[in-house]
Amino acid sequence: MNILCGYNVNIDSVYRISGAEISELLSTFERTEILEKIENPPGKILSEADFAAGLAYCMKNGCGAEWLVFEQAVFEFLKNRYFDKSLVRMGGNAGIMANALSELGASRVVPNVAVPSKTQLSLFSEKAVYFPDAHLQTDEKPDAGPGNYISSSFSPSSFSNQDPIHFVFDFSEGETFSLYGTEVRAPRENRFIATCDHLNFRLFTSPAFESYALKHAGEMDGALISGFHLLLETYPDGSTYKEVLDNSFSRLKAWKAKNDKLRVHVEFGHFASREIANAVFLKFAGTSDSIGMNEDELAMLHNLHGIPAEEILRMEAEAVGMAACKLASRHGLGKLFIHTREFVLAAFKPNSGNSGGSGISGESGSSEEPWISGKWEDKESSSLLKAAEKNLEAIGFGLRCAGAYAASGKLEGREFVEKEASKLQESLFGRQQVRLFLEAFGGEPCGQGAFALMEGYIICILPTLLCKSPLTTVGLGDTLTAGTFLRGLELDVQA
Repeated sequence: MNILCGYNVNIDSVYRISGAEISELLSTFERTEILEKIENPPGKILSEADFAAGLAYCMKNGCGAEWLVFEQAVFEFLKNRYFDKSLVRMGGNAGIMANALSELGASRVVPNVAVPSKTQLSLFSEKAVYFPDAHLQTDEKPDAGPGNYISSSFSPSSFSNQDPIHFVFDFSEGETFSLYGTEVRAPRENRFIATCDHLNFRLFTSPAFESYALKHAGEMDGALISGFHLLLETYPDGSTYKEVLDNSFSRLKAWKAKNDKLRVHVEFGHFASREIANAVFLKFAGTSDSIGMNEDELAMLHNLHGIPAEEILRMEAEAVGMAACKLASRHGLGKLFIHTREFVLAAFKPNSGNSGGSGISGESGSSEEPWISGKWEDKESSSLLKAAEKNLEAIGFGLRCAGAYAASGKLEGREFVEKEASKLQESLFGRQQVRLFLEAFGGEPCGQGAFALMEGYIICILPTLLCKSPLTTVGLGDTLTAGTFLRGLELDVQA
């Protein structure tokens, strides 16, 4: 399978932070300022205090977040304090998905690389990743220090060539810290990300990638597109995210014009602005084959589907299923893919040909399909069962990939994935939600999961595989998405 991966590729500086370190960090700031920022999170980082408050906020609530860094001084503070003590690895949705696809058996994976520094390129898988720029295909890559361009074709000189670094702070469940005399305990493991990434803010696309994608679109099987959560409402030059979206949309349509069988999946991220999240969804719902997101991102779109955000954030399968179906059906989306910590749920239109979303299709529809008012006449309909099984098989593979990655911090082929995943346990909460899903939607069990029909969409659900002591919590959604996407493409070819 040949797959394009755009747009955000960066360097992750991953640091597991302790409660003692947070306590010490907070003590260097004014108590009133930090408590105010925790009460009213700024959502972006303009000062060291913003960073400290964001980290404390996430740990206090057990939630994940990604805030953008806008000041060079904060970047230097983070780099000097944490970078050399961090695990440096591939970052960015597109970068993580490209590596996962390469390790899992894709034939050719073509990523967009904003800053092709020596450090950045060293983080890519060597199995199937292909760089369109000929300068980067040599066995001995030209010497270039971090942040220096290897080839000028990647970016106009007017852009900063500073390495895009995302400082990822993992914390463990039960970790405690002192919030100015009050002991705070993290209710669950998660992470806070401070992002210094000014090229990906604009979804910068290298000329080499853009040229290759258009020229070879007919040879590609799929495209995984991400990074929209980094968009800003306005930029220093007066432009807005709307122009960036228009450019990306035009690019996608050009690829589709060259290859109407190209499967395009758009992956969400943690949006700082509901306005931008809404705009991205509405822009791509009718053109992409599928869109993926987690429960936080689904809850942010509640004004588009009408289901209370609180129920979605509690990961109630009924609420997530209702929201997914309504969001997809109201806006003509072929498939919506929701990945939570406890279960994965997908709502897809069974009569949308082979689009099916994430490369996972149902059977082609016909006037004889047994849909009646959101229910089926024959619960053992072969077309329903086949479509559900196909989706659940692809999702199951994606879940095993994510579980293996969480437990080991790496992917080394499918045999490795199956071996590592066999050691993991299903989420008990996720299994409970499958039972509640069956009751709420009158669904049918299918393997380890279940499926149902609502508003002309098939809904599938499967519990996740959890690791008691994960080596990483970052990139699990991307790994899950990449594995599911790749396996879905393979199943369609086999069909």
